[in-house]
Amino acid sequence: MTDRPITRLASLATRRPRRRDDLANRPHVPVVPIDDTPRQVSSIVDAAIYEKGRRVETPPTLGDTFRGLRAHEDAMAWIGLYRPSPQDLTRLAVEFDLHELAVEDAIVAHQRPKLERYGDTLFVVLRAARYVDEREEVEFGELHVFVGPDFVVTVRHAESPNLTTVRRRTEADPSMLARGPEAVLYAILDAVVDGYAPVVAGLENDIDEIETEVFGGDAAVSRRIYELSREVVEFQRAVRPLRQILSALRAGFDKYAIDEELQSYLRDVADHATEVAERIDSFRVALRDILTVNATLVSQRQNEEMRALSEASNAQNEEVKKISAWAAILFAPTLVGTIYGMNFEDMPELSWHWGYPLALLGMAAVSVVLWGVFKLRRWI
Repeated sequence: MTDRPITRLASLATRRPRRRDDLANRPHVPVVPIDDTPRQVSSIVDAAIYEKGRRVETPPTLGDTFRGLRAHEDAMAWIGLYRPSPQDLTRLAVEFDLHELAVEDAIVAHQRPKLERYGDTLFVVLRAARYVDEREEVEFGELHVFVGPDFVVTVRHAESPNLTTVRRRTEADPSMLARGPEAVLYAILDAVVDGYAPVVAGLENDIDEIETEVFGGDAAVSRRIYELSREVVEFQRAVRPLRQILSALRAGFDKYAIDEELQSYLRDVADHATEVAERIDSFRVALRDILTVNATLVSQRQNEEMRALSEASNAQNEEVKKISAWAAILFAPTLVGTIYGMNFEDMPELSWHWGYPLALLGMAAVSVVLWGVFKLRRWI
């Protein structure tokens, strides 16, 4: 993002002459001859020549557009391209003296939003956004805009934004379009910023749903929070530089005598962009807080589950103690009875008259003692 403010674009009535000889000698941009042969797949979405805000020509090829612009002294060309070939961009670079770095950016794409000035030509990169509710994703479309003294070239690398709507709305107001390429640039900026509103609404709705799921105990909500946070961050990367772009444009109002109505127009766009940026910041804070709350709730649920498991384990241990205690109590008489049940002839006290009652008394005494011990230790 350059810190230099927008320059006052040259008046439409004083178009600078094309210096073909000088351009042909430039080593960085090869000269491509104008070829009017129609191609099977054209990158031109719409090309028009405007005089006093009204369309006077709709050339089918770039060559026709260049010739039409030269034929009208007080005219402006607006060329809309969709995924153009390097050859088309090279021809535009030769005709309009576009800087090689800007042309390279337009060819490669995947640029961050920015505003750069090369002589009397502005190069603006914007990222339009569209929210896909089914996938809870924000789709971004990259848009490159070249603004010169008597031309505007738009290069789209995605389906959005729909510049056809922008062109129709601008053409419906010839007085605004008559203000030149600046008016077209501001109309494009306005369309991009207005396109952010449905995205903000979609994200806000999803955040509300996530809040409900968090307190409803949905186990899969953590993943949804993370994925939505990524979409918000990506959206923020598209919007935040736009505020700097608009600030740089506004900085040149007084210095370069920008039309008062265009100043008001751009201020309105800047206000909307600021509002969107603030909403996105609040979304990031909300998702961060929701993630913290969700982590706390998950931890509480885990603690409750662990406590329930501990209580079940303790109850099981108590039952095991009781079983073990009664097993020990029953073991003593069982042992004595087993020994006497072996029926050997030479067993002590086997023929004694009091042997049997004494054995029973011994078994009962041992059982009572063991019961008392286990009772004292609260095993039974």
